Order: sequence, then structure tokens, then C-alpha cells
Amino acid sequence: MANDCLFCKIIAGDIPSTKVYEDDMVYAFRDIAPMAPTHVLVVPKVHIASADEVSAENSAYVARIFEVIPNIAAADGLTGGYRVITNCGADACQSVKHLHFHILGGKMLALEMA
Repeated sequence: MANDCLFCKIIAGDIPSTKVYEDDMVYAFRDIAPMAPTHVLVVPKVHIASADEVSAENSAYVARIFEVIPNIAAADGLTGGYRVITNCGADACQSVKHLHFHILGGKMLALEMA
């Protein structure tokens, strides 16, 4: 856990969140500024700064995230599809330096990139 990391503090319960899923490797919660009717952030419970830091030693956390994403989407009723996004670095507008995946859905999403 990184002491100054917002998502590490959320995982630890130091900052409140609206939890939608948790197990020993993954924590998922609703985004406070949703970009779609469903906007859930899914994070590993270990601090990995971005996709650039995924390695053989921590990739099981990423695999677990992708195992639970379909369950989270189904629980939110995303039967028509959904989008999974991660941002990596400043040029991609990664605002929190803790690997996280956005689940977006609940409406037809635009094709163009922001």
C-alpha cells in the first residue's frame, strides 16, 4: 500500500466509497463522477502504479480483475454490453497512479475517443 495513494486509502477504508465488489485481490467501487449510468472502478488490492508496472510477480491481480469484471457487469444489468478502460500515464490522463479499470455501460457509448 502506498501511503499517499487515493485508491490505497479507499481499499483500506480510510476514504469512503460505494463498494460493489470485494475479495482478497480486488476492490470495485462506483466512480464519484460517473461518465455513464454504470461507472465502476476495479482496482487490485496491491499498489501497482499503472499498466506499465504489471509483471510476472503481480499479473495474477490483473487476471483476477478480468475474471470478476463480467460478474460486476452482470450484477449491474449490463446485458447490452459495456466498455473496460485503463489509462496509462500522463498523456492518457491517468489521474490516480494506481492501476484501475473503468467499467462503463448502461447506455450506447460514443465511438470517438476523448
